[in-house]
Amino acid sequence: MPVFACDVAGNPALKDFGFCNTSLDVKARVTDLVSRLTLSEKISWLGDNSTGLGRLGIPDYLWWSEALHGVSYVGPGTKFSSLVPGATSFPQVILTGATFNETLFEAIGKVVSTEARAMHNIGLAGLTFWSPNVNIFRDPRWGRGQETPGEDPLLSSKYGAGYVRGLQQRDDDKKDRLKVAACCKHYTAYDVDNWKGIQRYTFNAKVTPQDLEDTFNPPFKSCVVDGNVASVMCSYNQVNGKPTCADPDLLEGVIRGQWNLNGYIVTDCDSLKEMFYSQNYTKTPEETVALTLNAGLDLNCGQFLQTFAKSAVDKKLINETIIDRALANNFAMLMRLGFFDGDPRKQLYGNLGPNDVCSPANQELARETARQGIVLLKNTKGSLPLSSTRIKSLAVIGPNSNVNKTLIGNYEGNPCKNTTVLDGLSAVIKNTMYQAGCENVSCVTAQVEEAKKVASGADAVVLVMGSDQSIEKESLDRENITLPGQQQLLITEVAKVSKGPVILVIMSGGGMDVQFAKDDPKITSILWVGFPGEAGGGAAADIIFGLHNPSGKLPMTWYPQSYTQNVNMTDMNMRADPARGFPGRTYRFYKGPTVFPFGFGLSYTKFTHSFAKAPPAVVNMVLDKNHVCRKSACAAIDVADAACKHATVDIHIKVRNKGKMAGSETLLLFWSPPRGLRGSPEKQLIGFRKVWVAAGAERGAKFRVNVCKDLSLVDEKGRRKVALGEHVLRVGGLKRTLKLKHA
Repeated sequence: MPVFACDVAGNPALKDFGFCNTSLDVKARVTDLVSRLTLSEKISWLGDNSTGLGRLGIPDYLWWSEALHGVSYVGPGTKFSSLVPGATSFPQVILTGATFNETLFEAIGKVVSTEARAMHNIGLAGLTFWSPNVNIFRDPRWGRGQETPGEDPLLSSKYGAGYVRGLQQRDDDKKDRLKVAACCKHYTAYDVDNWKGIQRYTFNAKVTPQDLEDTFNPPFKSCVVDGNVASVMCSYNQVNGKPTCADPDLLEGVIRGQWNLNGYIVTDCDSLKEMFYSQNYTKTPEETVALTLNAGLDLNCGQFLQTFAKSAVDKKLINETIIDRALANNFAMLMRLGFFDGDPRKQLYGNLGPNDVCSPANQELARETARQGIVLLKNTKGSLPLSSTRIKSLAVIGPNSNVNKTLIGNYEGNPCKNTTVLDGLSAVIKNTMYQAGCENVSCVTAQVEEAKKVASGADAVVLVMGSDQSIEKESLDRENITLPGQQQLLITEVAKVSKGPVILVIMSGGGMDVQFAKDDPKITSILWVGFPGEAGGGAAADIIFGLHNPSGKLPMTWYPQSYTQNVNMTDMNMRADPARGFPGRTYRFYKGPTVFPFGFGLSYTKFTHSFAKAPPAVVNMVLDKNHVCRKSACAAIDVADAACKHATVDIHIKVRNKGKMAGSETLLLFWSPPRGLRGSPEKQLIGFRKVWVAAGAERGAKFRVNVCKDLSLVDEKGRRKVALGEHVLRVGGLKRTLKLKHA
């Protein structure tokens, strides 16, 4: 079997094949290739483990590689070796979301794609990476929430598009050429894995048109429309009784028809097998093949299509042209990646190699991402930052103090090197004493007395608690959102005997009910560090000792434990329903108490805001002269009817740092719409900026608000509308009212 497809240098006969002719356009090359294949050869390229075609000089190809927050060993397409023993492991995505830094999202993607392409050039990785995960973190119990940017559609959309652009890094001179191919997953309304025996493989998500349009689908739309993503992965679950991978409205209708995907659609792994054997959705495997391919599917992660497509053709359930269409999408992607251009070391990115993996700059970016994402949740005056000269002794206690794998979360690779929290703190304070306090995060029996003994003699105590993949991960949803086992007991007892600051560090993917710590005056500070990546321990030390001013904001609501006791995880509704005691979900619709709200995060300095330039109080909406709203009162108008696609409002904000420490202020622009449309959010994020301000200085920031895009709502039928009336914009304590009306 050949090593490279179209290796004309090694096999001159290949130059006569049109699909190896790089002077032709992608469509012509694909048409030529498909025309040369037998039916069985075509079918062999419908699965993720695609069989090489020696007679045409084409090697095997493994489609499944992962790059959620660094090149991963999950998926057979990628492996590490002595040449490249590890890759830069960035923070788990939920902490990167907490940075609210769109520039950073793309920068991380560029580093990951550089390392991925470098590994591909020496035969250690593929070119198709099934990342990012842009599902909405709808419920705090979801084990995979850690893989996502958070609960907000705008944040998830900006993250998805930014990370995709970084991964794919389209060349300016070759517009259709990609560095690696990204994949946004899992489409759609997927956020139940395994909760009280309810499995993702058979779960039917009952979703309203309103929730589908304004909550679950926006990140996928942004991936395709704004990020030009190479692929979308359909999910295991059903949506309103139809498997997503077999729904022509979702695949052919929305992804290709409305959003114009230029790429391929792939299943989650073994989705078709689950559809037939577990969901019993079809009577025969061949019907499953026909249903999914006709719906718009192109590639199956698994062997189901490769096993049953031939008999589906024989039974006349599908014809060969449907297979040709799927192959054309798959092969076109490989053409754009250079798979059919011979030796990758002689191509556009051929100069990349092992020296480009785990570079000092890449590792520093991992540390900087963690620094920007870490959220300061509580800080009693005189607690943080600690002084590295005044603190002579430090006690580090807790089951997550000295862990390695926990730092990087799931869908991980081999990190370049790990810095635990204990490592990071010990590098600053030489007299650092360590006590795990629990055997592991489950903390069935806490070693309270041993921990108290260590804590009582130290000038300051850092308690590193939380969860790991044994508590929350893929295929494991939580039932409780409290700290596991006896962690709370350990924290409380240690705090009682401590003579100096007590800093609680929570390492987790989802939020925790730590109301007890928030209320305990002996616990002087609380930090959430997510799963902070390979350099997370160093980043935590940078925050704790004031080498970096925290600026992270929570990308998800932290609920009380009572929420999990009163709300069924499988209830997909976002909006509150007082009639049945349903409090709603996420900051946009939840009506109830929180431990910490979405967007919360403290700083070591004091920032104030003011309007530098505010828009006029009235913004004219331009309508067609015969529009009905010119003759009668309207509560809202359809976005499709409004000639406002280019109507924008500029909001200029001044940020002043009144403290003594430089730092970044994370500005979140929220919008509250007029009341009128049923199901309107309480407030909604429509913009965010990261602004660095020196101590005593002032900086400006501008938000450009698109009226139709940013100030529109979705009605109960899933139609997007612009409400007429008073719209309220808020940044921090600032409030500005805009009145939208027709001209």
